[in-house]
Amino acid sequence: MKLAGVVAVEVTGGPEIPFHPGRQDKSEPPPEDPLPDAKNGVNHLREVFGRMGLSDKDIVALSGGHTLGRCHKERSGFERPWTTDPLIFDNSYFKELLSGEKEGLIQLPSDKALLEDPVFRSFVEKYAKDEDAFFADYAEAHLKLSELG
Repeated sequence: MKLAGVVAVEVTGGPEIPFHPGRQDKSEPPPEDPLPDAKNGVNHLREVFGRMGLSDKDIVALSGGHTLGRCHKERSGFERPWTTDPLIFDNSYFKELLSGEKEGLIQLPSDKALLEDPVFRSFVEKYAKDEDAFFADYAEAHLKLSELG
């Protein structure tokens, strides 16, 4: 699964992400549902990702991964893509987020929360303007997340 994620990002135009096969053994299994609830806001994002050791920068950079794909009603209760071309990895998630809601695209409460917090918003604005900075930070955060096991 880790390799598939790295390859998917790279073949769709995203950054090269270092890949380390295998994982370190953990003495305890990961939490049952480590992903955040899309209906919640900033505090929830920090709680879920913070216990994984991820920073605010990591949280926002990883959110940019929404540039690929879409929400599926049967899995999340939501339906639609975040960007106009969900098969291209770029910084369009951040641009769309800053431009507001548009017909045919989705902005979840957890996405909108990134604009409400000044620290998160500063990263959103940075990544909307600077795709290279987003790619560098995304690659770092993706690697960090994938090595959690």
